Amino acid sequence: MKTFELRAELRTDLGKKATKSLRKQNIIPAVIYGGAETRHLTVTKDDVRNLIYTPEIFDIDLSVNGQVCKAVLKDLQFHPVTDEVLHIDFLEVNKEKPIEMEVPVVLEGHAAGVRAGGKLVLEMRKLRVKAVYDQIPEKLHINVENLELGKSMQVGTLSFEGLEIMNAKNAVVCAVRLTRAARGAAAKK
Repeated sequence: MKTFELRAELRTDLGKKATKSLRKQNIIPAVIYGGAETRHLTVTKDDVRNLIYTPEIFDIDLSVNGQVCKAVLKDLQFHPVTDEVLHIDFLEVNKEKPIEMEVPVVLEGHAAGVRAGGKLVLEMRKLRVKAVYDQIPEKLHINVENLELGKSMQVGTLSFEGLEIMNAKNAVVCAVRLTRAARGAAAKK
C-alpha cells in the first residue's frame, strides 16, 4: 500500500457547538479507534483532500502531537446536500491484528467472450478483504482470459494468498454479457 502522511491535532472540546465551530474554520472532526484508547482529533480539509477523493487505498502515518501511529481510513460521513466531509473515522493498525478493508479490483486480460462479440462488465469495483494491514495489496488483479460469452466470475471462485474475501460467495464480480448486435447476428443465422 502507498503511504500517506497526515498531521492531526487532539480535540478537547466535544459536542455539537464545538464541532459546528470547527467546520466553519474548514477543519474536520475525526476519531481514531483501535489503539489503547479512542482519541478525538481534528484535521484540515486541504490535508485530507488527496486521501479522500481517490480510488486508491493508503497506509496513513498519522502524526498526533508529535507521536506517529499507523492507521487506515475506516469511515467517512458526508453532508447529504453539499457533499462536504463532516467526519472521519481512522482505525489504528498493528501487525498482529487483522483488519477488514475494501480494495479496488482490476481486470486483466482479454476475455474469450469479448472476442466472440460480448461485452465485459465489472459488477464490483471493490472487494472487502480481511488480513494484516501490511499484507493488503493496493489492487486485486483478476485474470479474465478464460471468461466465455454469457459467463460470470463469482467471489467464491477467487482466492488471493494471505487474504480472506469477506463478500458473499455468490456475488458476481464481472461477467461477459451478450450484446444486442451479437443477439441480432445469432437470430439471423
